[in-house]
Amino acid sequence: MKNVLAIFEKEMKSYFVSPIAYVVLTVFLVISGYFFYNILTIFMERSMFAAMQSQQFGGPPPSIDVPALVSRNFFGVLSTVILFMLPMITMATFADEKRRGTMELLMTSPITNLQVILGKFLGALAFFFLMLVPTLFYQVFILVYSSPRMAFGPIFSGYLGLLLLGGSLIALGIFISTLTENQIVAASVTFGAFLILWVIDLSARSGGTALQEILSYLSILNHFEDFSKGVIDTSSVVIYSSFIFLGLFLTFRSIESLRWRQ
Repeated sequence: MKNVLAIFEKEMKSYFVSPIAYVVLTVFLVISGYFFYNILTIFMERSMFAAMQSQQFGGPPPSIDVPALVSRNFFGVLSTVILFMLPMITMATFADEKRRGTMELLMTSPITNLQVILGKFLGALAFFFLMLVPTLFYQVFILVYSSPRMAFGPIFSGYLGLLLLGGSLIALGIFISTLTENQIVAASVTFGAFLILWVIDLSARSGGTALQEILSYLSILNHFEDFSKGVIDTSSVVIYSSFIFLGLFLTFRSIESLRWRQ
């Protein structure tokens, strides 16, 4: 465990030494803030318009849960935004080690390959968690000013889903980073892989019955919908955990193949 924490600390320091971390954080917060403001504005306008129409026709005011709709749509937007942001986090995990020639030192050190992989994975996941922390301000804003008061459950499940989805994507991105020593290539291929997952999700929504069921089961983006609605589905947790395990296993096998080539 001590070796894993040492790699974890090294990764966290490397993120904040590089300007890429600050660029990613800034861009993510600007984009998330922009979408939150627009989503909140749209649903407030819809609610006010529906209330005015009900008064005009003498009917009861409509029952629109604006806080829940805003939170659900905001989480949905974040699940798409991270597809574009996470490749910049994972691109240097192993590609930069290979470029600088420090990969051989890691492989010949007393630290095992599994410890290196876990340390780098936890470092990238921790950085992703730090990206999400400022967005809690938006949820606190809804909790404080919503009437009736919004439940905390959907917020917790939404962030849990984002962490599981992000962990799955990070595991895949780390594996791709072991295949090249060029960070730009690693980021491009990772983004392409994420785009394929996005296309699978879109196909799952528009395909035929049998095809739709298969693609829906394989789509990790589709499994996030339950979390955004406040539902923690055990099967979705298993799917994400399996995807993370698969990504880390492929990473381990890729590094092992490098050892045999040496």
